[in-house]
Amino acid sequence: MDADNGFFEAATAYCPGPATDSADRLARLRLVRSRRVGPTTFRRLLAEHGDAAAALAALPDVARAAGVEDYAPCPQETARAEARAAKRIGARMISLGDPGYPGQLAQCGDAPPVLWVRGNTDLLDRPLVAMVGTRNASSLGARMARQLAEDLSQAGFGVVSGLARGIDALAHKAALPGGTIAVMAGGLDVIYPLENTELAHDIARRGLCLSEQPFGLEPRARHFPQRNRIVAGLAKAVIVVEAAARSGSLITARNAADYGREVLAVPGHPMDTRASGCNHLLRDGATLIRSAADVIEALGPAKTPAAQPDLPLTAPVAADAIPAPGPERPWRERAALNARILDRLGPAPVAEDQLLRDLKLSAGEAAGELARLELDGRITRQPGGLICLDTGAVRKP
Repeated sequence: MDADNGFFEAATAYCPGPATDSADRLARLRLVRSRRVGPTTFRRLLAEHGDAAAALAALPDVARAAGVEDYAPCPQETARAEARAAKRIGARMISLGDPGYPGQLAQCGDAPPVLWVRGNTDLLDRPLVAMVGTRNASSLGARMARQLAEDLSQAGFGVVSGLARGIDALAHKAALPGGTIAVMAGGLDVIYPLENTELAHDIARRGLCLSEQPFGLEPRARHFPQRNRIVAGLAKAVIVVEAAARSGSLITARNAADYGREVLAVPGHPMDTRASGCNHLLRDGATLIRSAADVIEALGPAKTPAAQPDLPLTAPVAADAIPAPGPERPWRERAALNARILDRLGPAPVAEDQLLRDLKLSAGEAAGELARLELDGRITRQPGGLICLDTGAVRKP
């Protein structure tokens, strides 16, 4: 059963034709903004009444038959105000059935009847892959997300994600030069979280921002699963980089499976709770991903990428290039730095120089804190300059 809580229970395969003119476009916006009109009800009303204007006229009778008295559709001025808000930020509306509506998404039974888009809509014509994961990424998870997004973007795939902190933001940033799409949980003019404001503006200039929600809507808990279904519906595949056993990323993966999309996952250490969701997906049949090459093998190439030089994953650091430790920090600063270091580490070893680059620290700034953490039994050093959490210090996200 479709969960739009509208007037109709059964989903329908009917897809409307394109909006005929500005009046039809405004009527469609009014229809979808009317109370209890979700994707299923929208499609059924257009199928039964021919166009949005006729569907709006019929809505009070439909509501009365469903036991809802004194029903009034969305006022025309409310829809006009939304259109004016879109014009102010340079956004435009694409309705289900329009030529520019993303084809992959249109195949989904709960596809949004209306999308607001801002930026380069040509990206919707590319093969798209979604990347999702935890908001509390480990150093290895962050590195993997950046590398996957950059390599897939260079290979011709558009990278879709949800503009959340953590894996989402890392994927957007890495894919920005080649093309990335941010699906927003609230209105296009409401950026969440605030820390991604600059990133959202960059994506609007160089990529594409997209939302089904009205302008000014602050996202609430119920809006994030709605956003996740769009992320999954746009893409040929969903890649989960790091995710806890109960997380929104797994909702996106379930949406992808329901839509017949590929579900791909990066494996993680069995004792790292940030990887438990990925490991569960792999146990249940998801495709294991180690690099962009594995993604391309699963999906087929988007285009022939330009030749890239082979680069080392980490740059060696000469012993004489490591500066002496700096002055002793106040205890509050030390506690904050210790928390940042532990937050980046997991049971899987990571190169110390990579950790320092992720934290934007010099070796001298980190040396004292790493030594204290090692003495406290919080971290373990391994041969080859590798560091990991002590197995007794694995933190829950």
